[in-house]
Amino acid sequence: MSATAPAQFPVVFALFQRVTQLDFTGPFEVFAKLPQAQCLLASAEGGTISADGGMTFSGILRLADIERCALLCVPGGFGIDAALLDPTYLAELRRLAAQADYVTSVCTGSLLLGAAGLLRGKRAASHWAWRDKLALFGAIPDPARVVRDGNVITGGGVTAGIDMALTVTAEIAGADYAQTVQLAMEYAPEPPFACGRPEIARREVLAAAEKRLYGARSGRLEALRAAAAAAPHS
Repeated sequence: MSATAPAQFPVVFALFQRVTQLDFTGPFEVFAKLPQAQCLLASAEGGTISADGGMTFSGILRLADIERCALLCVPGGFGIDAALLDPTYLAELRRLAAQADYVTSVCTGSLLLGAAGLLRGKRAASHWAWRDKLALFGAIPDPARVVRDGNVITGGGVTAGIDMALTVTAEIAGADYAQTVQLAMEYAPEPPFACGRPEIARREVLAAAEKRLYGARSGRLEALRAAAAAAPHS
């Protein structure tokens, strides 16, 4: 993987420590099949990334070493608390987004786009547990699984990243091409339980999920407020 290898459609995944791996590996599986795409994994420091759950990824590039990208994808994860307050990471998001054809996110990655000043006045999706906090960055929270506003396309929580990536693929390569990618992946979700959104989950299931997700809520809220105060306003 090289930041300087020729590519007509470079796709950059802007990672950070404690990222949720499916947030980017799901879209990676789709975007890697775009014609002439080159998918690059990068972070502020480069090197090795440890994802939620302990999975590690090595050979990560430095964001600063990537000149440009056609598509920027920002995942979420428990590590966004630190990433929200990392000026180097946020500056690289702004730099790459300024020249990208598409700016995308998955899950709480949209909060990082917001902290970088890239969502002001735009509709955006996020994980349901944190979607309302998009308003801190001047964004308009949208409950849809995939939301497009201009060249910014955001996905809801985790698995929505695959839907987002297929949506973008259809935009770039056509609906028929995107459908062949979906079929090749056998992406035909039939979850065993109808509880994938808070409005359809049983009360006790929702309470258990909230307990897990909100375990570090005070720290996350503090980081969000600090990031909102520091975010660009134009």
